[in-house]
Amino acid sequence: MSKTEAKVKKIHIYLASDRVNPSISSNHRIPRIFTPGEVVTEQNELMKGHGTYEADGCLKSSVAGLKEEVNKLISVKPLKSRYNGEIGDVIVGRITEVQQKRWKVETNSRLDSILLLSSVNLPGGELRRRSAEDEHMMRKYLQEGDLISAEVQNVFADGSLSLHTRSLKYGKLSQGVLIKVFPALIKRSKTRFHNLPIGVSIILGNNGFIWISPLVNQEEDNVGGFIQNLDQVVSRGERETIARIRNCILALAQSKMMLYDSSILYAFEESLKYAVVDLLTPEVMVDVAILTQQRLNIAEDN
Repeated sequence: MSKTEAKVKKIHIYLASDRVNPSISSNHRIPRIFTPGEVVTEQNELMKGHGTYEADGCLKSSVAGLKEEVNKLISVKPLKSRYNGEIGDVIVGRITEVQQKRWKVETNSRLDSILLLSSVNLPGGELRRRSAEDEHMMRKYLQEGDLISAEVQNVFADGSLSLHTRSLKYGKLSQGVLIKVFPALIKRSKTRFHNLPIGVSIILGNNGFIWISPLVNQEEDNVGGFIQNLDQVVSRGERETIARIRNCILALAQSKMMLYDSSILYAFEESLKYAVVDLLTPEVMVDVAILTQQRLNIAEDN
């Protein structure tokens, strides 16, 4: 093959002096960031919360983060931290180990979470007592490397989580793309599962794991959450849409913007003027984030 026939692959090289600032400029007030050891308040009648400690008659920050005040309780929420689960949170996790009557799940927290055999729906949605045969078939249901969606059922004293997948909307995930962002960027809302009008389903896990997949077939919701439909044909257009959504989420996360269905959909619409691969360049990522922030500001004002 001659040199003229060979495909030319472009490589983008950026110097440190040409680095693009990913911060988003807006009319909203920029929150104060406290650094470790900095005085948060000098009032003695306030109570210390997470991320603070008492010294020299003052409350000081033990982490780098934002101050949160609830009544007289002062705490500092770190900018970057592991996921601290709460009961009712929807998470996306990966099976790391199959143990006796339980699975260990990686959920982006300090400790692995636990999914008990008694806390899952067996294939067919059966609700019955688990037998020794069910325990022997655990690896057939879920094995190492499988991705699942689940809900936090309980939080133990050491911070580890107990999960359940009793609802048929939870269970094993099939074809799609997994993205990991900081949990603080996931906006809390009642709905974690979104079917976007562009033909993509997303699960915004409270633990910072985001799952992007083709639209979920509702007819398969009665299988108990253990069936992977790997025979489903995903068209090129669907793959490009999933890749574009992924790159848009990365652009928003780089600029520390909150992630929810509206912000992701706005970012997708603003990115259509670029090719999918161009969304990975720093200048384009910042441009998409700025345009998305402007649309969100207009929506809030209206």
